[in-house]
Amino acid sequence: MAQKSVLEEARQVQLAVTLIELGARLQFLEAEVDLSRERLVRLYKEIKGSSPPKGLLPFSVDWYLTWIANIHASLFYNIYRCMLPEAARPLEALIKAFRLYQEQVEAQGEEAVLDFTRAWTLVRFFDSGMMELAACTRCGGQFVGHAHENRSGYVCVLCRPPSRAGKKRRAPDVLGA
Repeated sequence: MAQKSVLEEARQVQLAVTLIELGARLQFLEAEVDLSRERLVRLYKEIKGSSPPKGLLPFSVDWYLTWIANIHASLFYNIYRCMLPEAARPLEALIKAFRLYQEQVEAQGEEAVLDFTRAWTLVRFFDSGMMELAACTRCGGQFVGHAHENRSGYVCVLCRPPSRAGKKRRAPDVLGA
């Protein structure tokens, strides 16, 4: 019996290490890992070299609907949906999907917009029925949107980007010319 609890604790520590390396916040760790808060804080400090960040977790669905965030959220959530049937637990699908999302963004030479906490929060918004996927009438892609919105004629942010999309601020003229 003691052997089993030692193995389970080792699994929980490994899970905590994986989640911390992905950027999980302490609130998430406390909800998903069966270790004491003190142990999680010590692990966090050991891995990240600093104390865990304080503050509230993201709570607004509107963040995911802004132009770039919607593209990234939609990419991540579609990957997550594909991983879910193959995973033993939803947490396993979340971890695999987040890693794959990071790889895909990096392969395009871009920076990830979603961090692990926002990815987890997005999944929670879907699970609670606050968000749904909407099919674009032009490209057929599935994009993150508010639940229960009228979807007739929906055009995604890739097919109809905002007018200022892709425009960058001009670098200051160093020489003053």
